[in-house]
Amino acid sequence: MASEGGALPTIRVAALVLIRERRLLMVTARARDVLYLPGGKIDPGESAAEAAAREAHEEVDVTVDPAALEPLFTVTVQAHGEPDGRLVEMQLFAGSTPDEPKPSAEVDAVHWVTTADSPRCPPAGAETLARLAALGLID
Repeated sequence: MASEGGALPTIRVAALVLIRERRLLMVTARARDVLYLPGGKIDPGESAAEAAAREAHEEVDVTVDPAALEPLFTVTVQAHGEPDGRLVEMQLFAGSTPDEPKPSAEVDAVHWVTTADSPRCPPAGAETLARLAALGLID
């Protein structure tokens, strides 16, 4: 249901940008072929960087220090699988870790992707790939 004034509340999420060899870490989940960044909703009382670090640990079993994450940019687009007009606001943080990402209970597989994988991404992921390529960070 729409709230007062007809606007649907924006979904606020945070995600980790982990790049190795000019490829971005993304995941697939729930036996679907759609690629997502490791991340998720920001819990009450939690900073966006803390949410990105927590979700990365939960989804791909890597440890990153929230204080060491660098804010990159925020993508605000139509939320995938949501009613028209429902936006997702995804805050992206660059991080690094020596840990090797691996799927957790929430994730089926990890993938190292380039802009060629953009058609498999929801709008926020496709926008993220385009922006990272424009910054010269990925192929």
